[in-house]
Amino acid sequence: MADSTPSGSRPASSASNSNGGVAPPLTYGTDGDVHILDRLAVLYRYRRIAITVFVLTTAALMIQGYSTTPMFEARAQIEIDAERATALPGITTPDNTYYEDPEPYYKTQYRIIKGRELTRRVVKKLNLQDRAEFNGTERPRPTPFSMLREAEQRIVRLVRPAKEEPTEAPKVDEAPDESGLVSGFISRVTVAPITGSKLVDVTFQSSEPKFAATAANALVDEYVDSNLEIKQAGTQNMIEWLDKELAKQLQKVQESERAMANYRERQNALSLDDKQNLVGARLNKLNDDAMMARSRKLQKELLYNQVKAMAAGQPLDSVPAIAQNPTVVGAKNKVQELQRTLTELSARYGEKHPSIQKARTDLAEGQKQYEFEVARAATTIKNDYESAVLEEQTIARGLESAKADAQNLSRLGVDYNVMQRDAQTNRTIYDTLLARQKELTVSSNSRQNNVRVIDHAELPRGPMAPTGRRTWLLSLAVGLAIAVAVAYGLDYMNDTIKTPEDVTRRLKLPFLGLVPSVRGDKHPLLASSRVPHDFGESFRALRTSLVSKYPGAGTKVLLVTSAQPLEGKTTTAANVAMALAYGGSRVLLIDADMRRPGLHRPLRSTNERGLSQVLIGQARVRDVIQRTVDPNLLAITAGKTPPNPSELLSSERMKTLLTNLSHGPFDWIIIDTPPVLAVTDAVILAPWVSGVTFVIGAEMTRRRLAERAVETVMQTRPKYAAVVLNKVDFARNKYYYSRYYGHQYKNYYAEAAV
Repeated sequence: MADSTPSGSRPASSASNSNGGVAPPLTYGTDGDVHILDRLAVLYRYRRIAITVFVLTTAALMIQGYSTTPMFEARAQIEIDAERATALPGITTPDNTYYEDPEPYYKTQYRIIKGRELTRRVVKKLNLQDRAEFNGTERPRPTPFSMLREAEQRIVRLVRPAKEEPTEAPKVDEAPDESGLVSGFISRVTVAPITGSKLVDVTFQSSEPKFAATAANALVDEYVDSNLEIKQAGTQNMIEWLDKELAKQLQKVQESERAMANYRERQNALSLDDKQNLVGARLNKLNDDAMMARSRKLQKELLYNQVKAMAAGQPLDSVPAIAQNPTVVGAKNKVQELQRTLTELSARYGEKHPSIQKARTDLAEGQKQYEFEVARAATTIKNDYESAVLEEQTIARGLESAKADAQNLSRLGVDYNVMQRDAQTNRTIYDTLLARQKELTVSSNSRQNNVRVIDHAELPRGPMAPTGRRTWLLSLAVGLAIAVAVAYGLDYMNDTIKTPEDVTRRLKLPFLGLVPSVRGDKHPLLASSRVPHDFGESFRALRTSLVSKYPGAGTKVLLVTSAQPLEGKTTTAANVAMALAYGGSRVLLIDADMRRPGLHRPLRSTNERGLSQVLIGQARVRDVIQRTVDPNLLAITAGKTPPNPSELLSSERMKTLLTNLSHGPFDWIIIDTPPVLAVTDAVILAPWVSGVTFVIGAEMTRRRLAERAVETVMQTRPKYAAVVLNKVDFARNKYYYSRYYGHQYKNYYAEAAV
């Protein structure tokens, strides 16, 4: 056993007490890389369980594979498109369709494929009631147990032949339960949509490869035909319904339009029809005429007022309308021309000249004509004004009459408009139904289907599960995998301290050494001749480690404790004391576990008086010290259990006792204390001693309990603390201790000693 010890990351004080120095811990470390043999060591540790699991699993799988009927799986593939895919261009558009969530539609189709109605049609098509695989007449596959039963029955028949009983022929009207056939067929169907596509795999399982392919093809073909039939039937039902509704709606249209015509005829109001609305047209025309007549009257009135405004003696031709009259302008021009002519003649002739006389006569007649034309123009303005007034009054009377007719027509139009809207609604509904009927007729004739078969099922090449040699190989592989998984699973769930590496990594304390487990001996001692050689060597290695840890002169006081009971701390304390005594050191072994004293049993000493009597004051130290098998080893047992052990251990008497003993003739004082997690006795004594030694039972103490125990003690800041791994099963962890501690070489010297 290696004497080198590990050191953890938890610091220990390097100061020494007055009785002995404390050396810094030696460095312990294993290879940081995990070797594959470390993994195999887990299998070796749980080899019995792993082998049992491997054998049972392999046997179960072999029996299962041998007794199970080989099943063949045929796969057919279909495409399920959305129902909009069958829309005809120009007929079904986004304007006359609505949004449909595709997920519920596809899930519904998957359920239809495995639905009982579709399956019932396939069952009848395949005559499933005649197949032994489904009607219950198929003979089960022979198994080792069934073969033994058949052999037994054959031997019985040879020894005692059975009488043959007549069998009743099946009746013609007898048939297997159709519900059972449908359920059995559905249980072998699998619908698996391919993610990210519209393709769907439909598989069917059967003990016959040919029937598996036939059934899968029959199912997908029947589904495609059924889907088309449902669409055609739905379309045809809709067309028939539309035919009936169209007839009803046409009758409504005719009745509403006939009622409108009768109403117009009864009320003598053809103008109610927009196409024959004479009243409205007459009203509009008269309204326009009235506006024009009013405008003309205003113009004529303006001219007439100008004429009336002329005062007596003022010429009428000063009115612009009269002055601009063409006849007046012509007469005025003629007068001016005659005046020029008279002027010219007056320059050549005298007043009595006939030409002058004639010119004067013509000028007088021209002036009269001009005055006449002016008077007539003024009269014309007056007449035009009076005519415009009369026209306006006439048109106004006609407009009032038209308004009365329009109001009467409006009163009649209230009921008529209701009838007209009803007729228009009936006509719109009729047109919509007629267009939908024509669309459905065209769609029905196209026989469009949104479901089609992509790949028909082919004959399966082999069964789903392996058979023959493949069954054996698969059984061995699965058994091995499960066995390995169980071994590593158990190792993962086993959170106990198992190896020195766990001590340094988890507890972060130095590692002193190993103590192997001894079978059959509850308290193995070095003094016994029955202990194994490696057991004694382990304590000799512990002695070497302790001596190297406490190299100074003076008495070293060592406290031995554990996290929980039954970890072997008492036996370890006794054997450590014996090993030190055998090495020539004078050792005092004290049993401070006054609650459950046990040190006197392996030492075969009495426990009448001990440490409790000393602390109470009922005995002296020299009275309770007992000799043992070795003259260098003395012991103080616990004595009778006091009512207050913790108070006694924390008293000044206990502190004084340790101080006096440390100045005595002893090289080592070993104190056995109760477990840390059970009581606080060890925590009380930890600051007063040279060092604390934790005894951890290998594969006994859980890591969390050990960590808590160490943390509890380290809170008192002991001068030094280390760990002894007790009850190590070298056989169970043979590889680990051979690889890291060379344990196999100790057997060489052990055999030489024998």
